[in-house]
Amino acid sequence: MNEYEAKVNDDIQSWRIKIMKPFSLMNRLSKKAQNKVNQWIPDKVHAVVTESIKNMVKAILIGSNITTRQKIEPAMFSLYEKDNLVKEKLLIYRRTATVEGAGTGAGGLLMGLADFPLLLSIKVKFLFEAAAIYGFDTSKYEERLFILHIFQLAFSSDEKRRETLFIIENWEEQKGKLMDMDWLAFQQEYRDYIDLVKMLQLIPGLGAVVGAYANYNLMDDLAETAMNVYRMRIMNTLTT
Repeated sequence: MNEYEAKVNDDIQSWRIKIMKPFSLMNRLSKKAQNKVNQWIPDKVHAVVTESIKNMVKAILIGSNITTRQKIEPAMFSLYEKDNLVKEKLLIYRRTATVEGAGTGAGGLLMGLADFPLLLSIKVKFLFEAAAIYGFDTSKYEERLFILHIFQLAFSSDEKRRETLFIIENWEEQKGKLMDMDWLAFQQEYRDYIDLVKMLQLIPGLGAVVGAYANYNLMDDLAETAMNVYRMRIMNTLTT
């Protein structure tokens, strides 16, 4: 293990402690309220929303896989170089998400609603790019499933984060047990995570600022999660 890899290992441990910390009291109360609202919504409505999100995400996965270059062979770049390549990609995707958030936020209700699939597409595409840079083959179903678990880890409640992190940290053992995502949990966790911000984005006059700021930070959260998860997988191969 070289000096940079030792630093990365320390970064991963610090990140792991950070994401395992419970959310603030306000966030926990908000989650409880959202869970209560979800209980009031009829199962048929949940089923329709879940199926819609499932089809949307799967379409994005197919499109992202087609437009993403083949994986980078591990020997071509050092971990330091791969990290920098991902950071360069983040600059591009974060800028795109920020502009998109400002534009849809300024457009009022209808444009604000359009932000959901657009931002989802930007996030998933970034994850495909990150996977390729770190040397993982997104043409494989298991790697696309792994990408969805990274997404879920970044945008979930305390309990779901712990559950998802366990799956990711034990991926070689767990992947054979996973036929598909729990799409109901996937859409509810993501929707609840961004719910308050996206409601503020619909407010006339405030939407553009909130949309730009929110999308900027959501991309940062996703990138931090993706980088540390893929670094963790790589570091595990170095120590085995």
